[in-house]
Amino acid sequence: MKHLLTLEQLSKEEILEILNLADQLKFQRNNNIEHHLLKGKTLGMVFQKSSTRTRVSFEVGMYELGGYALFLSSRDLQIGRGEPVEDTARVLSRYLDGIMIRTYKQSEVEDLAKYGSIPVINALTDYCHPCQVLADLMTIREFKGGFDGLKATFIGDGFNMANSIIVGCLKLGMRVSIASPKGYEICEHIQEFAKQYPGMFEMTNDPMVAAKGADVVFTDVWASMGEEQEAEVRRKAFEGKYQVNEELMAVCNEGCMVQHCLPAHRGEEITADVFEAHANEIFEEAENRLHAQKAVMVKLMKD
Repeated sequence: MKHLLTLEQLSKEEILEILNLADQLKFQRNNNIEHHLLKGKTLGMVFQKSSTRTRVSFEVGMYELGGYALFLSSRDLQIGRGEPVEDTARVLSRYLDGIMIRTYKQSEVEDLAKYGSIPVINALTDYCHPCQVLADLMTIREFKGGFDGLKATFIGDGFNMANSIIVGCLKLGMRVSIASPKGYEICEHIQEFAKQYPGMFEMTNDPMVAAKGADVVFTDVWASMGEEQEAEVRRKAFEGKYQVNEELMAVCNEGCMVQHCLPAHRGEEITADVFEAHANEIFEEAENRLHAQKAVMVKLMKD
């Protein structure tokens, strides 16, 4: 494991190693056990998309690991003024021990890894969100005790979160069902990936079909960052059907979890009542971003 670019590039065993280490780091943090595993290391955090959870969790995570995190807005870097990614990668590789990037194009993350000589962590692109889904998987295991035999359902836009949920859950032995409006389905690449798991994946336009027998329900906003100009069109496509509400939860298995990567738009993709009923799971998921990402950094950056 040289980088974290997508979950497709990780084996089941590598994902479980990250989750096991995340559990250990969470225990150490909760019990005030020092774990300066990255003492003297520096992480450059490149942001072309704004963030709450990503910036805070990575910055706090590096501090708790004994290292230092450097916030690098694209407005402050020459990359924001047209410097090629390959040049930025080679320069930053001479200053830093690792790069975390939150951006739009997956190709920018891939190019950083290709031309740089240090680990690169994908903290979100329009294609995938591997760090978030590692935290989701960590949370599912905490609440459910494992993955085998569980069904995960995603309701909403077939965008980055849906892509990574499908990959991560299938790799760990969960069945996956996704419901999106016509025209908003997952990309063909992920559909092809899912064919490696016959009988384990279902794609539909009917949320009630997707949710039947679910043990974990995921959702996300109808218009992701960078899609705000499409918000009204998307609202018309999603409204009235693609919402996690009490009616949908009624067809899930008893004790079904709800996961949301946040921020949540109550009254749109999820009702306020369902959100609050599952707030403990959702905010444990948000906390687990810290622990899962610390595990990734240790795996990639520890000598």
